[in-house]
Amino acid sequence: MDLDAYTFLHRPSWDRLDHLATRRKRLSGAETDELVRLYRLASQQLARLQSRSADAELVAGLSAVLTRARGRVLGARTDTAREIGRFFTHRFPAAVYRARPWWISVATLFLLASTALGAWVARSESARRHLGLDTDTDRLTRSGGEFETYYYEHPHDAFAAKVWTNNAAVAAVALFMGVLILPAVYALAMNALNVGVSAGLMADAGRLDAFFGYILPHGMLELTAIFVAGGAGLKLGWTLVDPGRESRPQALARQGRATAVIALGLVGVLLVSGFLEGFVTPSGLPTAVRIGIGAVAELGFLVYVVGFGRRAVLEEETATPSADRFGPREHISGNLPGGAPETVAGVFDSTLVATARK
Repeated sequence: MDLDAYTFLHRPSWDRLDHLATRRKRLSGAETDELVRLYRLASQQLARLQSRSADAELVAGLSAVLTRARGRVLGARTDTAREIGRFFTHRFPAAVYRARPWWISVATLFLLASTALGAWVARSESARRHLGLDTDTDRLTRSGGEFETYYYEHPHDAFAAKVWTNNAAVAAVALFMGVLILPAVYALAMNALNVGVSAGLMADAGRLDAFFGYILPHGMLELTAIFVAGGAGLKLGWTLVDPGRESRPQALARQGRATAVIALGLVGVLLVSGFLEGFVTPSGLPTAVRIGIGAVAELGFLVYVVGFGRRAVLEEETATPSADRFGPREHISGNLPGGAPETVAGVFDSTLVATARK
């Protein structure tokens, strides 16, 4: 089966099903019948796509359409607490996990660039001149200098809030300006420049230990969040360049929803990072303890993304038609002559129609 042709052929019926499922007005009898008919067809089509290892995001998108359609037919009410829980156990980690090739690449390039820049600044006076840096950096790099006082010159709670909002703004630029690609690359490059220059100046002053002692407690998680934002933003931009099997508007809308999920989830991640920078980094705890707390937070996030994200993606890929989060497997089939249901699934379909017409 040609998956591109199959998707192109049935996309209009999936869009129509989604329109009926999300329409706010009450459906007429004819529209209800159409909704149930399209639901059954889409279930069968999803099974064919899964059996031929179709694109995971295409399968997930069609599964989401079926979920909304089934909820409309059965009149299911949304359990807010359950939806919030599902966001953090499925949607957010799955979106980050799917984007991992992008943000891992961003992280690799960022760290290589900032390390190379730091080494250049530390070893070369001409590098500092080219970058327009002051020749006298003692005010910044000395013990108790500006690099260190930045972390404790303000009240902890106010500083944490300031850091949170600043990092959220940087992440938002990397995420949603990623559709234009260059603005996201510029934002990431400026952050790499800041990290590299600071590291280089502290290394030149013989205080690289102090640099890592103040950066690592919060920086591991903070930079990871920015890497994820940058990677997701660039993936969104690349979707516009190469939409794959879908039209550009459809591919952009699908990836835009995934990007919005990541943006919402990163608010919480950056909140934790801001708390670490506001309360742990400037604390009087030993350096090893502060770095250890940051490492635990970073490891916890990575384990969460890989563990929950991988499981959620596998669940979506192996989900059977109509066997989404609302119920068990139902094999949709037709009716025997005379209108009798052929299987228990037939009874289920008849119930759908009856329920929807009430």
